[in-house]
Amino acid sequence: MDLATIVGMIGAIGFNVMAMVQGGDIGMFINVPSILIVFCGSLFVVLSQFSLGQFLGAGKIAAKAFMFKIEAPEALIHKVVEMADAARKGGFLALEEAQIDNPFMQKGVDMLVDGHDVEVVRETLSKDISMTTQRHEFGASIFKSLGDIAPAMAVALLTTLYGAFLANIICLPISAKLNVRSQEEKVNQSLVLDGILGIADGQNPRVIDGILKSYLAESKRANEAKEAEE
Repeated sequence: MDLATIVGMIGAIGFNVMAMVQGGDIGMFINVPSILIVFCGSLFVVLSQFSLGQFLGAGKIAAKAFMFKIEAPEALIHKVVEMADAARKGGFLALEEAQIDNPFMQKGVDMLVDGHDVEVVRETLSKDISMTTQRHEFGASIFKSLGDIAPAMAVALLTTLYGAFLANIICLPISAKLNVRSQEEKVNQSLVLDGILGIADGQNPRVIDGILKSYLAESKRANEAKEAEE
């Protein structure tokens, strides 16, 4: 669960509602025609920009802004190095019984065990990365479109308020968080791809470890080096 997204959104909504209550009668901020224009109108305008499947799938993708667990790059590196050591000692078949939680890594390992050519592995996994990124970008772009269109539906003071609320408190933050999630997942998959290719090429586990640590921030690399020394 992403507490930053949940706390940030609830906090923003809460303070806005509090400000309305403090302003007097909250009923003066409610206008059904304005709600229909901004919320319903914006949804149908955005629907016209995408396919029905993409539009309906955006809700599932949006869940990643709130409920998303991604493995730490350090854990992925350790697992890849562990498998590289096993493959160096016992060949690719030694990886067949490896316990792998990451589906993308599992797919790459399965391809090595099945004897696929290195270039086939590279092309297949690279395609997976590209398609995953594309799906995330579609989801983020739908919420970005909602955030752009909602304020443009404004025809009066309340519709302006509703448009700003929908755009700046809900849609644009979700779009931004989905872009962050997409980048995190792309980095992890690229790391795994490089690790799998290193194993396929028979590289020394220590060499693979050094290459993959380039994906880490400088501070994390320093921590990893310190832990290795200890």
